[in-house]
Amino acid sequence: MTRAFRTAAVIGAGTIGLSWATLFAAHGLTVRVSDPRPDLAEAVDEALATCTPHLAARGLDVTGLAGRVLLAADVTEAVRDADVVQENGPERVEFKKDLFATLAKEAPAHALLLSSSSAIPSSAFTGELSDEDAARVLIGHPFNPPHLVPLVEVVPGTRTGEDAVLDAVDFYTSVGRTPVVERKEIPGFVGNRLQTALSREAAYLVQEGVVTPEDLDKVVINSLGLRWATVGPFLGAHLGGGPGGYRHLVEHIGTSMRRTGAGLGTPSQHKEEEQAQERLIEAVEKAYGSSTYPELTGTRDRRQLAVLAALDSADKEEN
Repeated sequence: MTRAFRTAAVIGAGTIGLSWATLFAAHGLTVRVSDPRPDLAEAVDEALATCTPHLAARGLDVTGLAGRVLLAADVTEAVRDADVVQENGPERVEFKKDLFATLAKEAPAHALLLSSSSAIPSSAFTGELSDEDAARVLIGHPFNPPHLVPLVEVVPGTRTGEDAVLDAVDFYTSVGRTPVVERKEIPGFVGNRLQTALSREAAYLVQEGVVTPEDLDKVVINSLGLRWATVGPFLGAHLGGGPGGYRHLVEHIGTSMRRTGAGLGTPSQHKEEEQAQERLIEAVEKAYGSSTYPELTGTRDRRQLAVLAALDSADKEEN
């Protein structure tokens, strides 16, 4: 690494922020958490109880983990000695403008200022910062929960310095994540745009009565999800072309695939179609509403851990 990261501030203690806090602490950082929620202490304790077994299953030493996650009275206290700040506030531009003005003022000049924003590029909320402060602000967007899902989308703003980009990559790598630098700001970044495209067609297929929500999930889990978890869309398509690779695939079935793409649907979203929307919501609730949120997330996390362990094993065999 080009620099050492010893202390992290986590601003915002929702699901994402608490997951970040436990991950950072598991990698030896002292973490100060700030959030105005009155139950902050209880929320941190609950997150530690939930996340610690996951981190241990990934081979991390969680001894003394709780002692490295500290509560801060406010943002100023949280960032006072921070080497890195991870912001996890609401997806509102004005909120982030005000918050990052405070972070730039109160955090040490060397501190890296990162946002977990899932859709808003950092240039949208750094316009009033000085060039020096804007140079250390960028997006570090995770997928939920970040202590388990490795990807972090590193998205610099128009005034982000290249040193900050390199530092962000180093930092996320040091806490076991897989950072991917995206060199052009676009709303939603890459992961969420891909997710939205698939989700739109999934909603359309259910609304049209082609398939139920639970069966659509079975389709993805037992085909695309399985494939993409191991090779991704482009390598999967390249292999789908056989020895001729991606070129063969495009030249031989490209026309039929484009025809399919042209026929993709748009789910009902307008006010006059609220009844169709309600039927879709009720269908999903019927499929999964009998289980509690902790039960569903517990199943998700156990399966994600199993996939990660399998990928680790496969990588070791290859090496």
